[in-house]
Amino acid sequence: MSKDPVILIRDLHKAFDGVEVLKGIDLEVLRGETLVIIGRSGCGKSVLLQCLIGLLTPDSGRVNVDGMEVTTFRDESQWKKLWLRVGFLFQGGALFDSMTVGNNIGFPLKHHTGLNDTCISRHVLGLLDLVGLAGQEGRYPSELSGGMQKRVSIARTLALDPDIVLYDEPTSGLDPVTSDAISTMIKDLNRRAGTTSIVVTHDIRSAFLIADSIAMLEDGQVIMSGKVEDFKSSKQEKVQLFLYGRHDTGE
Repeated sequence: MSKDPVILIRDLHKAFDGVEVLKGIDLEVLRGETLVIIGRSGCGKSVLLQCLIGLLTPDSGRVNVDGMEVTTFRDESQWKKLWLRVGFLFQGGALFDSMTVGNNIGFPLKHHTGLNDTCISRHVLGLLDLVGLAGQEGRYPSELSGGMQKRVSIARTLALDPDIVLYDEPTSGLDPVTSDAISTMIKDLNRRAGTTSIVVTHDIRSAFLIADSIAMLEDGQVIMSGKVEDFKSSKQEKVQLFLYGRHDTGE
């Protein structure tokens, strides 16, 4: 595995109405690595992800994604080149209610590739099988459970075979059993495809299942980064409070 960072973030700042949400973020993600970003609601996790793909423009700092200095992008054509290489799972899934499962997954293929309908259909069926939903292509999102909807969203995110995948709260709103299943699936898919991933979550159990490394945000800053074992054994008060709701692991 190459040790060169695929995603490099340096001194990133973002404010809204004078309130600074990101206060100098420094992070990097190595090729094939899954970085999980944890932290309480409002700490800047989702804002950070949105800065990476152009949904928000940072006020200052550098963001380099797979050799592209995205903070220098000035027009949509530059972003479109990146969007074809980076998959983004929105927090709510963002499925089209009026489309079947198959059409939802096939949507990016239809609009961004030259594949004919037969090839698209074949690819969609393969993706559904990959996420454990074979035979569900004719159903609508409203007919599916929350966990199944997440799986469809993940399949659509992977439709263009992205090198990099960003997940925003992939287990939000799911029960613990379904959450574990989704987390395990994401980990397995990342390993099999060799993708580089960032996962934003406040779900500690999910973070520990998915992560190769973890970064914790607090008040717009990275207060700790390291491996899962480093977090489990950390004595930092803020880390302990977030992970266990207490000041130390000796209770």
